[in-house]
Amino acid sequence: TACLADAAQEGADSHVFLGDLVGYGPDPVYVIERVAEMAGAGALVLKGNHDAASVGDVQGLNPIARAAILWTQDQIGPDHARFLDELPYDYNEDDRLYVHASASSPEDWIYIVSGREAFQSFRATAQRITFCGHTHQPALFNESSSSLPHHHVPIDGRPTPLLSQRRWIAVLGAVGQPRDRNPAACYGLFDTETSRLTYVRVPYDVDVTARKVVAQGLPEALAKRLVSGS
Repeated sequence: TACLADAAQEGADSHVFLGDLVGYGPDPVYVIERVAEMAGAGALVLKGNHDAASVGDVQGLNPIARAAILWTQDQIGPDHARFLDELPYDYNEDDRLYVHASASSPEDWIYIVSGREAFQSFRATAQRITFCGHTHQPALFNESSSSLPHHHVPIDGRPTPLLSQRRWIAVLGAVGQPRDRNPAACYGLFDTETSRLTYVRVPYDVDVTARKVVAQGLPEALAKRLVSGS
């Protein structure tokens, strides 16, 4: 809600949700219903690995994530599960690809954390810009003709021109579980006319959310991550 309010104040006229609507937080039903309502009004919503696990197999998840997913499965109803299950893995729009993880194999949930993974993702799409999440760490990669893609740590609040003569991968961090030691929620604001991308940090009442995580019986580690941002 804090990010949506900030985006509205900034004049955003469309929304893209890059996946993992559920799986860590204490309000899965609210989140699914709010996002489904926005999808009905034209928002694009993609499937993340935790969304997939919430309506499928929890094998392969670490114990904390598995416990959270099993709890989430008990909270959501058939309509919520159907919404998550029917979400696409990726979507192409104009010169942009939206995907939760990597373009190279969206259903394998590959983390783009270095130039090597970025290189494989670039090879898998002809789109100029790829927007993704999954790692919970904001990052920006640009393609190089002579080496692995260059890795940049974006500066919060500073519009970055995604120059047309290059290709880019924008990893947009996370709204609910940042892992870059900054507990403020993170989202991206992209201007399609100027091709400028801003990584926006939005403070919210982390302590209230952390207490709700604990009160719901979710792993305490998830509450600690919210507070520490790591």
